[in-house]
Amino acid sequence: MAKKLVIKVTAGADGPERCSQAFTVAAVAVASGVEVSLWLTGESSWFALPGRAAEFELPHAAPLPDLLEAVLAGGSVTLCTQCAARREITQADVVEGVRIAGAQVFVSEAMADGAQALVY
Repeated sequence: MAKKLVIKVTAGADGPERCSQAFTVAAVAVASGVEVSLWLTGESSWFALPGRAAEFELPHAAPLPDLLEAVLAGGSVTLCTQCAARREITQADVVEGVRIAGAQVFVSEAMADGAQALVY
């Protein structure tokens, strides 16, 4: 089993099933004791903002706010630097616990010994 799971989610409301799958896998991995780093990129960037996850709806899926909270409680959530800049999101805007970092941090996490990277 991977010692660390690095998950990049690129989809938001534009790809609700992919988005939900990424958050679900991240939350289940945290609950299973796996170290998780969830990266919000592209349209999923909006979920770094307070209240935005609550606007997401997908039938028969766990509520996104609950999944995000689970990952924040037991793992890490990172908003892509460029994605944040394109949306004029700053560190002061995001949910407590979300960091903003760039590609070099993603690469270092994804290439670490025992890490498994997934992209949704």
